[in-house]
Amino acid sequence: MARRPLPRILERGSVSLARGRDIARTARDSATDVLHPLLVIGRGLRIMAAAGRRKWADTPKDKRGPALFLGAACVLVVALVPYGPLLAMIAAMAAAAWHGRDRAPAAEGPGEAEAERLGSLYEALVPYFSVPDDPSPLFSHGGAWDAAFTDYAFDRPGRITRLRIRYPAYFTDGEAESRARIEALLHAKSGRGREYLFDWDEEGNCLDMNVLPPLPTEIAAQRFVTSPGETVLGFTDAGSVQRTLPVREGQGEEPRDVPPVIWRTGTRATEPHLLAVGRPGSGTSTLLRSIALQALQHGGDVLIVEGAGSGEFSCLTGRTGVLAVECGVGGARTTLEWAAQETERRLFAANRARQEGRPAPEDVRRPVWILLDRPSVLGHLAAVDGRTDPFALLQVPLRHGRAANVTVVVAEQFDHLELLGEAVWAHTRARVVLGPASVEQIRSVLGVPPHTTPTPEVPVGRGYARLGTGPVHRLQVPATPDPYDEGAGVEAREAVLGLLPERAKQGAAHTQPPLLPEVRAEAT
Repeated sequence: MARRPLPRILERGSVSLARGRDIARTARDSATDVLHPLLVIGRGLRIMAAAGRRKWADTPKDKRGPALFLGAACVLVVALVPYGPLLAMIAAMAAAAWHGRDRAPAAEGPGEAEAERLGSLYEALVPYFSVPDDPSPLFSHGGAWDAAFTDYAFDRPGRITRLRIRYPAYFTDGEAESRARIEALLHAKSGRGREYLFDWDEEGNCLDMNVLPPLPTEIAAQRFVTSPGETVLGFTDAGSVQRTLPVREGQGEEPRDVPPVIWRTGTRATEPHLLAVGRPGSGTSTLLRSIALQALQHGGDVLIVEGAGSGEFSCLTGRTGVLAVECGVGGARTTLEWAAQETERRLFAANRARQEGRPAPEDVRRPVWILLDRPSVLGHLAAVDGRTDPFALLQVPLRHGRAANVTVVVAEQFDHLELLGEAVWAHTRARVVLGPASVEQIRSVLGVPPHTTPTPEVPVGRGYARLGTGPVHRLQVPATPDPYDEGAGVEAREAVLGLLPERAKQGAAHTQPPLLPEVRAEAT
């Protein structure tokens, strides 16, 4: 018996194996074709069941009983109608098939206009991402942009909303000036008037550019779910902070979770004082009103010095917890003198309590808030009258306010920043910039440039915030207008009126506690 050659045997075995695979693939495809309608209906039923569970979870508890009664009535009607159950089953299967269909959009490339926009953007980046000695340049004039732009998206007008750029490893992405040039170019070529977020991946040599959605401006002042010592400065992007707060955006609306920018104050705070800077009409007074209402909500005492004298805080005059609302030079000086003496008195009382081994007195633990709106105006008026600047009296609360549970908030305009003393810049580690501002102006206040591109037109209360050495957050201050301003929205004014404390009773006003001479001598 002749032996067959080994290669021929292996060849026949491979052919048999290939035929077996074809038969198995054909059988699988046939089974898939048979089961495809069932798979579609099963996927649709699963989607409908998940939607029903979400709808039931979102239904308020007081409305679940009527919803159950209505559903039972519909089932009873369907059961009594001739051929009702059969028709209901057919309708359910049709709805399941509709929801379970494959709705994945077909992968399509960019259109002609979109490809032209990407090509022009690619050509604009060539001088920044190429060198003459590169043997295989990723960016070159007349090159293919699809190798450098790996991900992109457009809106309906055809403008870029998302773009991922691969750049050469020799690009100096670690230098702020180099990155700023690329960001400015992308901002100009992709469309101005929008806010862009740039995320640099230095390890992977990639740059992600995304258009940020506008922050919500409909959130009015309300009682936020915070603990004592926490103040909501405003709201920011979802990925910037790890906490959310339930807020209402209008009367009768259901609360939804929004990420806040929370500023912590008190004896253990690392940023005990705050500086807010902006242009006229940017919302710094709105921020001060919001802070004052939250401080009064947690049982603090509020002292307001209004330099402009426009009556922005007249709604707080005579309210419980409001020590004073001063507009003149004389009243501001007297008020700030009391604030300095009160800070010293609290320090002495707390020191004596610690020496005696007992907790600090109740009046020392009660927080005091000193809010100053445009104090440079008072300094100018005092200089004209030949008086000393009352703003100099803030050095004691600024230097020792953290230990005495005294918080200082200063709101000033860009044009008068040079009039702020060194104590303000040294001790206001929490910073806020509101309104339209350039990158240089934001950097001068916050210490670092913003992580997004500022826009020339922003709503009231829109800006940036930075707490200490932390990151820069986009910020939208809650709408807290003057309730007596008829030009503001009615709902926002009513919300502020609802948060105002009651009028203080006669004889229950706060008095200025004197700093006893023997206490001062003992501390010295």
